[in-house]
Amino acid sequence: MMIFYKERLALLSVPKTGTTALQEALRDRADLIISDPPQLKHAPLYRYNRWIRPMFDKVCGAELEVVAVMREPISWLGSWFRYRQRPALDGHANSTRDLTFDAFVKAYCKGKPPAYANVGSQAKFLEAQPNGCKVDHLFRYEDTDALRLFLEHRLDTDIRLERRNVSPQAALTLTPEAEAHLRRKRAAEFDLYESIPAANQPVQSA
Repeated sequence: MMIFYKERLALLSVPKTGTTALQEALRDRADLIISDPPQLKHAPLYRYNRWIRPMFDKVCGAELEVVAVMREPISWLGSWFRYRQRPALDGHANSTRDLTFDAFVKAYCKGKPPAYANVGSQAKFLEAQPNGCKVDHLFRYEDTDALRLFLEHRLDTDIRLERRNVSPQAALTLTPEAEAHLRRKRAAEFDLYESIPAANQPVQSA
């Protein structure tokens, strides 16, 4: 998570959406960077609302606009699948080394996913809160230029992004049956993603 106080912006760090590269690019420009532990670096909107937002509201009298990135759901799961195939996880419960992508996706759709498929939900991460706290500017991961241009304009700075945390290569073949099952079980993920314009314009989340 990054805070830009003067510009009244808070950038959430949705896992597997390229925000680590943004942190590197904007490290000297941000007023506050939470890069560790992962539970705080990747704090979802409800944690931002509970802990970070009140701090700026009560101490500074400032309400920040929230910015976030969402990745196409199948691509997002593919990134998790590849990431958990890295050798460092061999023998661990969250390793996907001996799994097919089909098996991983089907496990993800269970009510209680096994450790290797327990990767959370982008829709839940970005869910608007009862008190009105919401994501004000939501961008598609696949539209990198939209987010970059938005931040360059708001922060009045040039941004040069480099790839970080690149996952190992792996086959990501998903059968039509598995994809249909995923779309049915996790419809909220696809609904939210499809609500984001593909053009270079942000949209307020519902």
